[in-house]
Amino acid sequence: MAKRVLVVEDEMTIAMMIEDMLMDLGHEVVATAARLPSALEVAADGNLDFVVLDVNLAGHQSFPVAAVLQQRGIPFAFATGYGPAGIDPAFAGRPVLTKPFTSADLAAVIETVS
Repeated sequence: MAKRVLVVEDEMTIAMMIEDMLMDLGHEVVATAARLPSALEVAADGNLDFVVLDVNLAGHQSFPVAAVLQQRGIPFAFATGYGPAGIDPAFAGRPVLTKPFTSADLAAVIETVS
């Protein structure tokens, strides 16, 4: 089933790659946010089914966005080059996509949280 997805990623090339993967998997990218304020806004108000959440956004950690998503009950996965060790313990157990990841990795994570 197609998901409405928010991509939170500050590196434009990576964001575009994730968008392409999602669209190839049949999902709809409803927004892309590159900075913490815009990510918080969409996370708080958006009609979302899933979020790909980069941990580091232009020098700021995205954990406030994760907290909003968790409070709203919106499934998400962290995307990071640091692996699970870079995740705030408050979000232990959330899926982590270690960069670089493949379309198959992304599909598997979406499947497990749906």
